[in-house]
Amino acid sequence: MTGLAATRPAPHTNDTAGAGRIAAAFARARDENRAALIPYVVAGYPDDEGSFAAACAAIDAGADLLEIGLPYSDPLADGATLQRASHAALLAGATLDRSLSLVARLGAARPGVPLVAMGYANQLIGGGDGRDRAKALATAGAAGVIVADLTPDEGALFEAVATAAGLAVIYLVAPTTSPARRAAIAARSGGFLYCVSLVGVTGARASLPPSVRGLVADIGAVSPVPVAVGFGVSKPAHVRALARAGADGVIVASALVDALGRDGRDVAAMSHLVTTLRTATAR
Repeated sequence: MTGLAATRPAPHTNDTAGAGRIAAAFARARDENRAALIPYVVAGYPDDEGSFAAACAAIDAGADLLEIGLPYSDPLADGATLQRASHAALLAGATLDRSLSLVARLGAARPGVPLVAMGYANQLIGGGDGRDRAKALATAGAAGVIVADLTPDEGALFEAVATAAGLAVIYLVAPTTSPARRAAIAARSGGFLYCVSLVGVTGARASLPPSVRGLVADIGAVSPVPVAVGFGVSKPAHVRALARAGADGVIVASALVDALGRDGRDVAAMSHLVTTLRTATAR
């Protein structure tokens, strides 16, 4: 299993208060016989007020959880749309502290929806164990965190400090991840497991790979936490297909940023898209 233990370490980030809030959101969706909808916004894009307005609109239009991208200068997993938005946010003055302020503001304004931050290892862990930033995320109100370029092989220290802070650490698996390794990663993920639907970076796609249905089934069979599918998901038809394939959740990112328009301010268009995506989550 390439250095991973198949059993969960103790303590585990899936035993945290943040993971509990995430689990409750998935349970509510499951009770309504649908997949959970997880929209994505970029903190500070197009500016602080604009990102707050977009995030509130996404929640009000039907988000079960909200993923908040933390702007970063070298977002390796992001496609052109999210890179553009992250760059624009940085030019507008986005910093990690200001992103945390957005998380705190959203948590106060919309306390019923768990917030999941997404960033990169250099940004959130640096050369240490990430203790201060894990605490800061949890204090701001984040329920979980995705560190896009962190693998469980290297994540034990960060898992430990995140657990102490009450924060779920969400890992990713991809189509290229071996079955044995998928099971091992799933055992280490807190809150949910992020299933990457395709090989490549984020970005809206016209269609999803035909293999994604089997991928969802295979990963769901070995994951002790809910499985949410992202990368390339952009249309109600994609969401509907994934929900009916058994995905516990569906993550939509680039399509929502695109819907905001080139200036990032068409909140009404973005909100409308979230509404149609939410309708498509029914099984």
